[in-house]
Amino acid sequence: MIRRHELSDAEWAFVQPLLPRSERGRRRLDDRTVLNGIVWKFRTGTAWRDVPERYGSWATLHTRFRRWAKDGTFERMLRAAQARADAAGDIEWLVSVDSTIVRAHQHAAGARKGGSAPRDSAGPEAA
Repeated sequence: MIRRHELSDAEWAFVQPLLPRSERGRRRLDDRTVLNGIVWKFRTGTAWRDVPERYGSWATLHTRFRRWAKDGTFERMLRAAQARADAAGDIEWLVSVDSTIVRAHQHAAGARKGGSAPRDSAGPEAA
């Protein structure tokens, strides 16, 4: 049974090949269970310690999340999802920049106006 915040079979089939393989050490918790726990945590906005036990230990989820974030697993997932959506024509890459959120550097306000020549350094201020 797929729960509300869990990956569908199609979503799992898409991300499974993008996950790193671990061939050493003891048997670890299933990647799909862990990923469902991570997805549940971020979709609900809860703390790691409050993730339901059905996804495994919160410490395991957090450790795997940190490892996958550090090794670029989530970046690979994002790039693959973007490439698939772009190929299907589902993404429009037009970007609009609204000047109300673009900030000028603090020194931009002191620029010379009208192209006037710089002051002579031996002017009255230097005395």
